[in-house]
Amino acid sequence: MNLATLPDQRAKHDPQGPSVADDNTNLTNAEFLDAVSHAAGALQACGVSAGDVVAIMLPNTTSFVVSLFAAWRLGAAATPINPGLAPTEVAYQASDAAAKAVIVEAPLAAELPGTSVLLASELASGPSHEDSAEVPDDALALLIYTSGTTGRPKGVMLDHANLNAMCAMVIDAFSLTKADHSLLILPLFHVNGIVAGTVSPLLAGGCITVAGRFSPKSFWNRVEQSGATYFSAVPTIYNILADLPAEIAPDTSSVRFAVCGAAPASVELLEKFESRYGIPIIEGYGLSEGSCASTLNPLNGPRKAGTVGLPLPGQMIRIADANGDPVADGEAGEVLIQGPNVMRGYLNRPEETANTLVDGWLHTGDIGRLDADGFLVLVDRAKDMIIRGGENIYPKEIEAVVYQLPEIGEAAVVGKAHPVYGEEPVLFVSLNSGAALVIDQIRAHLTQSLAKYKLPVEITILDELPKNPVGKFDKPWLRKKLTGDSQPA
Repeated sequence: MNLATLPDQRAKHDPQGPSVADDNTNLTNAEFLDAVSHAAGALQACGVSAGDVVAIMLPNTTSFVVSLFAAWRLGAAATPINPGLAPTEVAYQASDAAAKAVIVEAPLAAELPGTSVLLASELASGPSHEDSAEVPDDALALLIYTSGTTGRPKGVMLDHANLNAMCAMVIDAFSLTKADHSLLILPLFHVNGIVAGTVSPLLAGGCITVAGRFSPKSFWNRVEQSGATYFSAVPTIYNILADLPAEIAPDTSSVRFAVCGAAPASVELLEKFESRYGIPIIEGYGLSEGSCASTLNPLNGPRKAGTVGLPLPGQMIRIADANGDPVADGEAGEVLIQGPNVMRGYLNRPEETANTLVDGWLHTGDIGRLDADGFLVLVDRAKDMIIRGGENIYPKEIEAVVYQLPEIGEAAVVGKAHPVYGEEPVLFVSLNSGAALVIDQIRAHLTQSLAKYKLPVEITILDELPKNPVGKFDKPWLRKKLTGDSQPA
């Protein structure tokens, strides 16, 4: 597979066939190639060449997909930036990635020294770049930013070999062909949206419709109009769709399956959705560090609700103890992953890379077990990550911003259950001796530095945060405090 030449191959074999569409655009394969060629020319005019990084800060549109393939056409890598990030977060990612250019929908509020800013509306005006670069397998393709224990987002380096391996696995697992039509509703700044929702169906010869912001009022109309054969979503969306008024009875005959990831779905939700719409939900598990997916319930075989499926062919899953050694069958331990899809490492983070990639195994930090049939059951999430409506929120990142206030002595963020979003972040703080600070001041400070979805829904000031016997914050106690059932350890 050659991602850099994929638009050329599609245009050559079926120039008038459907390729990429969104709410306002519907490109044939020939038109897609033309758009990618001009976008590549526009990027080249900004100084982008092989080995550079292009930041793409766009909502879900065809322009995002065009920009992605334009970067690859030049031999450059792409780093997607969430359009909802605060200016300081945007500046950090662009700087850390050393982005040569950033593609945006509107002028930026963030200052990006050394980075050219290109409006999406300017992509079509670039000179056509007819030839795609010779891109080796070990060339960097994607930089996906994910937060970690340091509180600072870090760039997951995925090369073309990673993406080719991952896409081949997705195509095989979903039996994708040129007859398939992906309806993309997950954000394209996530690896799932790029790999499973976009690149894989295009490689298989199919087409994609990039939906704008999810709306339960228009979703099923979009499914019917597009003739989508599959889509991926998170439990929050499936909950909303399952609870729509009974009179909503869409034609779902085109849809072969739906994919659920990012957070566990309850057995009740799976049954409720499938029985109402007749669409099987395929649950899986994966990380950005693994290019997208590592386990999946079989599409054409027994699916086990409550599990995230079997290892994808070409990947191995090991359940290990604290030393990295395999545990006894059926016992819980850390989930380790090995395969050609595993990242090359974290950008500019050799120590964190060494701690995460050990002897060829990706240490996920997630706790799970394999059942008697080899299906993976997730027991707990790594560290204290909060998943809000499919968005990963890392408490350390929020806490690091809180500690910028000199009055703050201690800060801890935990997740609070929410009936729709699954969880929302809640902040507990204590103040330094003699300091005075009110909750509105803390909230105003956070609003300046964090994306809206990361903002704590509640802030509580305590005299002192509880500690466990080894002196660490007692986050289990804080979680219980939210439910009114708490006793310090």
